[in-house]
Amino acid sequence: MLSSSVLNHLPKNRALFARASVARIQLATSPQNLERPYSTISPRQNEVIQQKLYGGRTFILNRPKVLNSLNLPMIRQIYPQLQAWEQSDLCKVILMKSNNPKAYCAGGDVVEVVKGAKNNDPNSLKFFEEEYRLNYTLSTLKTPFVALINGITMGGGVGLSVHAPFRIATENTLFAMPETKIGFFPDVGGSFFLPRLDGETGTYLALTGDRLKGEDTLYAGIATHYVPAARLDALEERLCELDTSDPEVINLAIEDFVSEPTGHEYSLAKHRNTIDNCFRHDTVEEIFESLEKDGSEFAKKTLATLKEMSPTSLKVTLRALRSGRKMNIANCFKMEYHLVQSFLAEHDFAEGVTKALVTKTRDPKWSPSTITGVSDQLVEEKYFGGNHPHSLELPEALPFLEYPHRRMALPSEEEVRKLLNGENMNSGSPQLDHKGIVEWFMSDRQGKRGVVEKVEEVLSRKTRSVLGGLRWVN
Repeated sequence: MLSSSVLNHLPKNRALFARASVARIQLATSPQNLERPYSTISPRQNEVIQQKLYGGRTFILNRPKVLNSLNLPMIRQIYPQLQAWEQSDLCKVILMKSNNPKAYCAGGDVVEVVKGAKNNDPNSLKFFEEEYRLNYTLSTLKTPFVALINGITMGGGVGLSVHAPFRIATENTLFAMPETKIGFFPDVGGSFFLPRLDGETGTYLALTGDRLKGEDTLYAGIATHYVPAARLDALEERLCELDTSDPEVINLAIEDFVSEPTGHEYSLAKHRNTIDNCFRHDTVEEIFESLEKDGSEFAKKTLATLKEMSPTSLKVTLRALRSGRKMNIANCFKMEYHLVQSFLAEHDFAEGVTKALVTKTRDPKWSPSTITGVSDQLVEEKYFGGNHPHSLELPEALPFLEYPHRRMALPSEEEVRKLLNGENMNSGSPQLDHKGIVEWFMSDRQGKRGVVEKVEEVLSRKTRSVLGGLRWVN
């Protein structure tokens, strides 16, 4: 139940807050109101625009020709301004969006990174150091951060969004972590957020680089809300006009703009049993064997996809995910920074980036070329051993094992399991039936759009009716 002080912040008239004032928009985007992170101006400074409107502060990613691929100058524009806004009493909410409807951010500028690494440019490693520090800071902000992931959101773009409490997808959203295809690994905190997705969904997405579109990102737990792109401008203004940083108020304000139920069926739902069964193993060899044994068309296609990826990337990624499942978010970023140092020095990353993004022949020659050629000893010694010369220093903050803001998203499979098994101390009942579980989550999430569909799908797949109620099936 919301307190009266929280309710006082809620808009009484949606139309009143949704109306856009031309004068206010012009004022907010005028040159004198676009904050600059540095006192000097460089040609690259307009790659990230800052905007103020009432209590809202907005970063606008502005590299449209390369789909907002993230580079070091962009990071250095965002980070100091983010810190300044975090300390400002006038700043109530921080937003990040793109000026290009095709892409929020298509990833890090890995072509530039690989080119620099070949020339022993220290900025190649510096890019990852400062990127991870920015990603970690986004995860620990006290000021609510809203990522408008409209368009392509991959790699580095995921790092600029997935750790935020509010991640708003649209019909244009296209999510992926395709790093194993370029001889790398899902970084930017991937070792933390991917193992915390439902079942083995994160393992599947990390190893295959499979893409999720639109509403799928909501049901997978990547996005917290699904809003039609045509409503984003009105939503932004509403959020800026709210004179509060209360996450519950911001959450309910966003819910005013979400899409009406569309009858969408989560594309991975019908494959979840195969995904969980085949990707639950701790070795890539066992995953391959399980997919071969499964024999379904989905399993065959998935196995064929995996065989195209860098064998080293597959093994290092799986090892990182299994470790990250038990680590706090700070230690995940520190582990990833060690892994980066090894990847920059090895063959596959440069080979994958060159063949995929430079020559575009898409015929990488991996070394080793098979998973049997990548021994566990090699992975441990070269990637997870303690022989990395540089360590990642992070800002002081309280690291966490689970996202503190996870209630802003749809209920996770684990939340449903705990409620069913009576492990949720807030349920008020030792045993709930099917209807009771759905109703409990609807109340807990304050009628959030998508809750019924998500919980119904989980219950239909993971429970069986038994005498006296429901039983969870592993």
